Amino acid sequence: MSAHASPLRWVPSLYFVQGLQFFVVMLIAGLMLKNMGVPNDQIGAWTATLGLAWAFKPLWSPFLELARSKKALVVATQYTGAACLGLTALALQMPGWFALTIGLMFVLAYSSATHDIACDGLYMASLDAKAQAQYVGWQGAFFNASKFLTLGGLMKLAGLLEQRSGVMAAWSMIFLLLAATLAVLATWNLRALPNPLSPVATDLTMASVLRTQRDVIAGFLGKPGIWAAIVFVMLFRLGEGQVQTIGPLFLIEARDKGGLGLSTGQVGDIYGLAGTAGFLVGSILGGTFAARLRLARALPWLIVAMIIPNAVFYALSKALPTDLWAITAAVAVESFFYGFGFVGMILYLMQAVAPGPFQTAHYALGTGVMQLGFIFSKFVSGSIQMRLGYEHFFLWTIAAGVPALVMAYFVKLPGDEPGAAQP
Repeated sequence: MSAHASPLRWVPSLYFVQGLQFFVVMLIAGLMLKNMGVPNDQIGAWTATLGLAWAFKPLWSPFLELARSKKALVVATQYTGAACLGLTALALQMPGWFALTIGLMFVLAYSSATHDIACDGLYMASLDAKAQAQYVGWQGAFFNASKFLTLGGLMKLAGLLEQRSGVMAAWSMIFLLLAATLAVLATWNLRALPNPLSPVATDLTMASVLRTQRDVIAGFLGKPGIWAAIVFVMLFRLGEGQVQTIGPLFLIEARDKGGLGLSTGQVGDIYGLAGTAGFLVGSILGGTFAARLRLARALPWLIVAMIIPNAVFYALSKALPTDLWAITAAVAVESFFYGFGFVGMILYLMQAVAPGPFQTAHYALGTGVMQLGFIFSKFVSGSIQMRLGYEHFFLWTIAAGVPALVMAYFVKLPGDEPGAAQP
């Protein structure tokens, strides 16, 4: 792989794999368990527990900071993920399938979280600040495209296979397909990824790791304005996390309960086509927008873009349209602005939180804080929606997006003094 090869050779495949593994654990596993008759409380408890892997990943990020080759870590964890998916396909055919599946999802979650640290470090080590901004849209686009493609394509395929072969056999075939896909992408990344070698010494000992971890945490907490940054990161996804959890359920919910009454196949079609297209275009344009304006000027507008999807779902819950084309167009708009705005958090973590001697570890700490905020929003979303109903719930999520917009004027941004960010 040439050092000067275009990032478009490897950024899309790298971040599609990152998203694929994440959404298998956080989305597909829950939908599979639902189809198998597992109660909602168990699904919520287990998927939330598995999701903590991404919040806790900073605890072992110093180990990865000392690795000489992040490419080797990336490829190894991708092949580990493929093995877990293949074994899950087999586990679903065994008597103790539930415990075996949760165990394999546990291994996949922590392998995937480790993969995230390594691939984000590889991205930052391979690209300068300008290139990071230029390609961050592609990064976000292909990470989240895996969500829409799995939610759309795989759910539709699973429905067809369930009718022909039964639930267990259908999901075994789905996980075999996922395993094969991940193995192919890992093989491509083995060839295509750049391999910037870390300048950090590789004489790894427990004492050096603990010393590094102490230095990483102290350095992170010692950054100017870090507590305001932590609050900002927690707030950034407060409204969006609730909408991403409840939105698909609202589309499926019966009309007499305040939903749109769509079938699972219709929701799969909408997200797989309109959702994917809207998100891809929005992410790429959002990255280009941020690269031209730079983060300080772009950030408030990107936060506003994150609030628009909440407003779209509020409009749907109020109008309750029956025309499928109108609903599809609304989801396309929602996905476009979600993709456009999401690059703001990625860039903020990379350029305002991560820079320093341990940028990979500090980026991991930042994403861990973001994940805690996301998990919190998932935990509270269901109970809030049950209390408020769909229409008032989506109105609440619009309000939940405003504090992050206010905080954008007080956090420290690269090249600006605190409070200098202006639209």
